[in-house]
Amino acid sequence: MTNAVSRHALQQFLTAEFPQIDMTVETVEDDAVLIRQAIDHQHLRPGRTVSGPTMMAVADCAAYVALLARIGIVPLAVTTSLNIHFLNKPSPDRAICAKATLLKLGQRLAVSEVAIHSEGTPGLVAHAVVTYAIPAQRRR
Repeated sequence: MTNAVSRHALQQFLTAEFPQIDMTVETVEDDAVLIRQAIDHQHLRPGRTVSGPTMMAVADCAAYVALLARIGIVPLAVTTSLNIHFLNKPSPDRAICAKATLLKLGQRLAVSEVAIHSEGTPGLVAHAVVTYAIPAQRRR
């Protein structure tokens, strides 16, 4: 299937509508996107590791972008479920990258799997499954 929205358009939307985040849309493929979050002191918790809320935000954003890439810019698509497993300690001095793969796109719900790793290192630091509700006016 072909994406409805380009990487550039998705990045512009995030920048305009979510100025509080500084994530970058790195790639957009048919059923997957890659999001990058630079890490600095505000993203760390005691023990010099990336905080859980930071990784959850990255997972949520990646799933949102994967959905919007497919169905178009639908600002009112909302998270209904986010289940995350923290697997390994992320590097405190490397960006976090999240690859979201759209597993199911229904009329009302979309489910994505998100694999999170520290940039340039093998192995997952977290794994999430995120479900989004699609507003009625944009359902197909």
